[in-house]
Amino acid sequence: MNEHDSQRIAGMLESLDFKPSERLNDFKDVNADIVVINTCAVRQNAATRLYGNLGMLKKSKLKSKKMIIAVGGCLAQLDRETIIKKAPWVDIVFGTNNLQSLPHLIKRVENNEKNAVEIAEHLEVFPSSLPTHIANPYSAYVTISAGCDENCTFCIVPQLRGREQDRDPADIISEIQALIQNGYKEITLLGQNVNSYGKKLRDENGKPYRFANLLQDVAKINGLKRLRYMSPHPASFEDNVIDAMQAHPNIMPSIHLPLQSGSNKVLRDMKRSYKISHYKKIIEKLKNSIPDIEITTDIIVGFPTETDEDFEETLNIIRDVEFLSAY
Repeated sequence: MNEHDSQRIAGMLESLDFKPSERLNDFKDVNADIVVINTCAVRQNAATRLYGNLGMLKKSKLKSKKMIIAVGGCLAQLDRETIIKKAPWVDIVFGTNNLQSLPHLIKRVENNEKNAVEIAEHLEVFPSSLPTHIANPYSAYVTISAGCDENCTFCIVPQLRGREQDRDPADIISEIQALIQNGYKEITLLGQNVNSYGKKLRDENGKPYRFANLLQDVAKINGLKRLRYMSPHPASFEDNVIDAMQAHPNIMPSIHLPLQSGSNKVLRDMKRSYKISHYKKIIEKLKNSIPDIEITTDIIVGFPTETDEDFEETLNIIRDVEFLSAY
């Protein structure tokens, strides 16, 4: 999701006639009209690096008063005023919910308005509706939802990206059709929890329109060679998603299904809302229905309250499932 946001930020800058500079190896002696740092707040190291990089940018800012420094993304949403206090040479701070504000914030700074800070508490515009710069000429991300309604104790996404909002399926399909016409062959559907898509949606006949329905409709788009999605949540995973993957060969036989822990006790402490038995049933159905499927996962080791026994239970799941990779 962060990479997708960065593509939209780059697209907006190009629409303002900025051109990308060479990739920065570090933040020393930067020669650019504008530097935008799109941040993440998942790990403490990301915050530490941000303030370190801003410190290095100060020298470049002193050399070139016209340089604009902007900080966006999750850490901007979280720290907002703190960023300006710690690094007053930063010109712009914008959040995850208002990427589209960047162009007018740049104009404000160019008109000598110092420290243009704008943070929206709720999503104003889906990122996929903004201009984009995609380095890969064949593969593109498309947002289907933003935010999350889960409350996992280790995750800050609901606080930073808000509660879940689903994008209109017609807008999703229209964007993908345009991408295909422009030569893209592979699409990855993005959401913090893609398979909870459509809780409040209905089709033209008044029937529920869920993630599996969207998956099938997208798979039918003429010219789409490969379709992927990330990431589903085990608690809201439905069998009809497997049916869709079986029915459409252009839906890739791969899935990233976060486990987090092999211990029911730890999952409960994490507020993950499923048990290991449920997770195993999903894996069993996937492997029985799609024998060549590749399965990857996320695992948190050393979660507070985790014991050696809990850790061993996680290792047992890894041995049983034989993940392609576990992060």
